[in-house]
Amino acid sequence: MDEIRRIIDRIEPPERDAMLAARRRQDELTKPQGSLGFLEEISIKVAGIKRNAIPDPFENKVVITMAGDHGVVEDGVSAYPKEVTPQMVYNFLDGGAAINVLARHIGARVVVVDMGVAASLEPHPALVDKKIGFGTRNMAKGPAMTREEAIESIKAGIEVFESELERGVDIVALGDMGIGNTTPSSAIAAVMTGKPVSEVTGRGTGVDDGGLSRKIEAIERAISVNKPDPSDPIDVLSKVGGFEIGGIAGAMLAAASNRVPVVVDGFISGAGALIAAGLAPQVKEYMFAGHISVERGHRAVLEWLGLRPILDLNLRLGEGTGAVLAIGIIEAACKILREMRTFEEAGVSKKE
Repeated sequence: MDEIRRIIDRIEPPERDAMLAARRRQDELTKPQGSLGFLEEISIKVAGIKRNAIPDPFENKVVITMAGDHGVVEDGVSAYPKEVTPQMVYNFLDGGAAINVLARHIGARVVVVDMGVAASLEPHPALVDKKIGFGTRNMAKGPAMTREEAIESIKAGIEVFESELERGVDIVALGDMGIGNTTPSSAIAAVMTGKPVSEVTGRGTGVDDGGLSRKIEAIERAISVNKPDPSDPIDVLSKVGGFEIGGIAGAMLAAASNRVPVVVDGFISGAGALIAAGLAPQVKEYMFAGHISVERGHRAVLEWLGLRPILDLNLRLGEGTGAVLAIGIIEAACKILREMRTFEEAGVSKKE
């Protein structure tokens, strides 16, 4: 835990003076005050995170996609077999998945991490190997992982981010891949937000009514059997979480400690954000909600985090897709702040 505490202790509040200066500039730009709505708020938040009233361009945009498998899949909670997880990891590495296409579209690099895929993956120069185990255990029968493994998963996420930081990271999106991972995400959401399991559990990859019932029952059983403590996020992660969720949480903490904006993707990324914010509430000030997912529990997660989604496109893929798209919006917001002229600069008369 020492490494995690060290990272948390380094997370400082965004700089208020930079935010105030950014707000003043927004009010002086050639437009009615507030007319660019949420875009203005986004740019001001980035200014505070970057400690710069006019943030520099994002030269290094990164999406980290964490992959892991889940023992609870054996209870029939997913429409797809677990073999899809390693198959999709290879697709990421070959550049053929949605996240690769969208990352190319905005000029971001994709970092693929094996946090706990239930297969031995072939070595690949673009694959980051942080495997904690070959998938978690079935949380409906006992803890998904040990407390030590939960800590290791968070530390692995920290290490992944810090390694990428050496190459340059100006903004980071956090995505996921793992068959069955909406099940532990719903469990985390229920425990951390206090919502009933049925209100935060959706169809994931498309299970039918019977599959949804099995999924809800498995989550309720997991919570009953394990009794995760919402005041102890590592306990929650260890009992009903996933290795990739821990990795996401760790990367978020490390990004905040280095004053890098964090773009939360969908429901699974949101579950990682719940763990990160449970450990360090101040990390929420570094987060942007890339989008609101179709997955019904995502809204409760964002409400708990106090985040407004940037996009609402009926997405439910994961991988970091919605977050990467939102980076383009965040970039646009910052460009307005940086490149648009003030009334004085443009020689335009102000409102009477």
